[in-house]
Amino acid sequence: MVLPHRRELAEYPTGSRRLRILAMAVLASLIGSYEGQIAPVVPLLLDDLDMSLVTYGSVSAIALIAGAVAAMAGGRLTDIVGRVRLLVPLLLVTALMCYGMTLVTTPGQLLFARAALSVVDGMVMAASAPLVRDFSPRLGRAQAFAFWTWGPVGANFLAAAIAGATLPLFDGQWRSQFIIMGTVSLIVSLVIAGNIVDLSPQLRARIQQTEQRAVGQVRTDRAPRSRDLFGHPVMWAHVVGISVWLVLYLTLSLFGQTMLAETFGLSAAAASSVMSGFWVLNLGTLIAVGRFSDRLQLRKPFIAIGTVIAVLMTAYFGVLMARDDVGVVHLLVAGALLGAGMGTAYAPWMANFSENTEDLDPRLQGTAWGVFSLLTRVVAVLVLFALPRVVAATDWSTWMLVALLCLVAFLPITLLFRGPWRRTTPPDAVAVPEREGEPR
Repeated sequence: MVLPHRRELAEYPTGSRRLRILAMAVLASLIGSYEGQIAPVVPLLLDDLDMSLVTYGSVSAIALIAGAVAAMAGGRLTDIVGRVRLLVPLLLVTALMCYGMTLVTTPGQLLFARAALSVVDGMVMAASAPLVRDFSPRLGRAQAFAFWTWGPVGANFLAAAIAGATLPLFDGQWRSQFIIMGTVSLIVSLVIAGNIVDLSPQLRARIQQTEQRAVGQVRTDRAPRSRDLFGHPVMWAHVVGISVWLVLYLTLSLFGQTMLAETFGLSAAAASSVMSGFWVLNLGTLIAVGRFSDRLQLRKPFIAIGTVIAVLMTAYFGVLMARDDVGVVHLLVAGALLGAGMGTAYAPWMANFSENTEDLDPRLQGTAWGVFSLLTRVVAVLVLFALPRVVAATDWSTWMLVALLCLVAFLPITLLFRGPWRRTTPPDAVAVPEREGEPR
């Protein structure tokens, strides 16, 4: 009997079978992100290990750097050996590594454990994103990546909800969460292993417009070359563009509640309520706009419109920071609109990045998404190091100005992305550029 993670499809799957495989890729994103969640137990961890917040920040930054390097290497490796052959074993390994976290008793051991887990998780995320591309034709790609994005965001909610429900049952012991995390991850990883398969190299070389219709394929008798990807300006436009765009996103992810509490004097609960409004509308627009973008087969207008909304709302937050009479409801509405703007831009950008790099060589999707995973972690490290120092030297409004300028810088870069600004042909008749070596 051939194990599922060794199977390769010779024909592109359709209907419920394709959706089931795609769901497994999205589930892998959720579990890969969940296995790295530690925020709910940080206060308990600091006390038990007698560790300062500064030390913990350094441990987190080093782990992120290790994960960034691994994500880049994992992305390239997934193009060579296949997505599932890399993904399934790594998911099982990370589940076991969660159990290993219960053995940590010193900050040094925590550094080793977090760095090792970050390395494996970085490779998992780099493998799951190209799987989403493989099993999502262009008529559904923005929505598919919107669901994939729910993985990292949903992991925050999952970890917090499980910790809130179970920590009292285990007398507040932080190790209990890693036992639960390892068990949940192990069970789900086995479910994924039993249901996920890979495309053959020949199928990965194709560009699918719909389930039944392919609109291009590179010659598979020539090995894919990374220089075809990195030597093209559109790749660098996306790389530079998303790097500056992510500054605000990661600021809110890492320090959103802290910023609101210190700037507007909100309680921890009120700050979390404001941020929940941001995330709820962000997740909602990811799906809704992703679906609309797919129906129109347009990406760039949504990227630009969403970013403009985010620019306006970030500037408005800067204005609010100069006032001392801002209510929670006011902040909740403003935060939700900011989340909607960022959600409007993000899902179409992911689809556009996938399609633009796919046009260069569809066999290099793992490499492209490995670069993306590298960048998210590098920018997170930069935010972790730079933001506290800027805020300590000035205030939060100065950092929000930095984030605003980064968003503004992203807008002209969108002009370098490939793709139409308006629909001139039916969605199922979209042409793709010819690539060197493509059969005519």
